[in-house]
Amino acid sequence: MQERDRVGWTSREGQQGQMKQPLKHRTLSAAIVDQLRQAILDGTYPAGSQLRQDALGETYGVSRIPVREALFQLEAEGLVRIVPQKGAIVSELSLDEINDVFDLRCILEPRLLAQSAPHFSADDFDALDDIHRQFEKAIKAKNVSDWGQLNADFHLALYMHAPQPRTRAIVLSLLQTSDRYTRLQLSNTKAMGTAEKEHAQLIALCRARKVDEACGFLERHIEAVRKDLLQVVAGRVAPPKGRRK
Repeated sequence: MQERDRVGWTSREGQQGQMKQPLKHRTLSAAIVDQLRQAILDGTYPAGSQLRQDALGETYGVSRIPVREALFQLEAEGLVRIVPQKGAIVSELSLDEINDVFDLRCILEPRLLAQSAPHFSADDFDALDDIHRQFEKAIKAKNVSDWGQLNADFHLALYMHAPQPRTRAIVLSLLQTSDRYTRLQLSNTKAMGTAEKEHAQLIALCRARKVDEACGFLERHIEAVRKDLLQVVAGRVAPPKGRRK
């Protein structure tokens, strides 16, 4: 019995060790995703750059496996293309991608807001106000690295009570993809001021419980960002394929 207990304990210990390893691995891969995403967004790795797994592994002091997983995740976000014989390449700016991402945002985000806004509490509004203040400070300080993240934080906070976790996950991915373009759009003073005012207006409408009006305003806000982005990016890339004028 004692031997069986010892063997059983050893077996369970081994199983637990096997379970811990993938978790550690996934955590490491997620950390690399965050580092690489930031490096792409801030221009450390510009469009067209080749991301070699062995070099990245040396940079982060890890094997190629978590690096490869991180690159697959960045491919799913549209920041990287996996090209046969070449490996991972930082994606070019794309008008087609802007239209695809913002078409989906215009559909999904107002729906999430409609489900979430009626349940906002005083604490929720305090959190939104806090994010908005941080956004204002980042704009005044021209802190480019914080603009996109705070913009995403603000939008996600608007949808916190929507009982659609899958839709929220999709929107999170869309916001991460559009972050690269949002930084370009917010690079001019007029766009920064517009974003600041429109975020404040969204909070005011939600606080006044004008949910339908807030949803309509949100859709127009997203469309306005799209229009501005297309103008900013148009001179840098080829025109989109098959897009109606």
